[in-house]
Amino acid sequence: MKILLLGDVCGPAGMKIIKLKLNEIIKEKKIDFTIVNGENAADNGKGITKKNFNDLINSGVDVITSGNHIWDQKEILEIIDIEQKLIRPANLLDGQPGSGYGIYEIKNKKIAVINLIGNVFMKKSQDLFSFTEKIIKKIKLKKDADFIIIDIHGEITSEKMALGHLLDGKVTTVVGTHTHVPTSDTKILKNGTAYQTDLGMCGDYDSVIGMNKENSIKKFKKDPSAENHFPANGDASICGVIVDADDKTGLARNINQIIIGGNLKQKI
Repeated sequence: MKILLLGDVCGPAGMKIIKLKLNEIIKEKKIDFTIVNGENAADNGKGITKKNFNDLINSGVDVITSGNHIWDQKEILEIIDIEQKLIRPANLLDGQPGSGYGIYEIKNKKIAVINLIGNVFMKKSQDLFSFTEKIIKKIKLKKDADFIIIDIHGEITSEKMALGHLLDGKVTTVVGTHTHVPTSDTKILKNGTAYQTDLGMCGDYDSVIGMNKENSIKKFKKDPSAENHFPANGDASICGVIVDADDKTGLARNINQIIIGGNLKQKI
């Protein structure tokens, strides 16, 4: 099973390159299942709209994960309880709409996608590690799902790395999102779980994590003329990984980083 995972889609530039390139990548790389984090897809780079959702699905995305900006576009509340292909972090505080995971069928196989959010420097949520141990007891590899994919939306690298080691051998893949910076630690852990600390973003890298660089500098300098952050809108890069998962074990045989377009060094 070949699974494509892409980092946070950021603003119009990110949406544009997804619509232009994703189907081509899926066909060329013979991808079976595609997961994209869509929490920054809106025009202002915060949240995801109903149009963004439909455009991503129509571009070939099978599941959309999210993060701390999931509620920034209030219209998403109209569909998140209905659309099973859109999930929010599972360990948000109790009582919030939507689901934090889903199990999807493809080629007579079941793929579980679980979305989590970190505790450090993020909005208050349930304890990441105790919650994760509970959900992995509920969804077991090769019993409840043939493959299990984890998107950990978190700020700090150590938290994501610790989660990867905690889940090594219990899930197919653990990948991080949120920082918008692709890390170069793509690997298969000791017990067979594919891992990368952060996928990066699908957006314009001539920016400050996807936001207009001149305005961001003004914000850091406390310049009174600074505006609210808004996305950079130049040529975007697609960033993520392709995981080749073993049908028998549910673990990873291979993982490769993919960076296409924009001003980052290309890597396929």
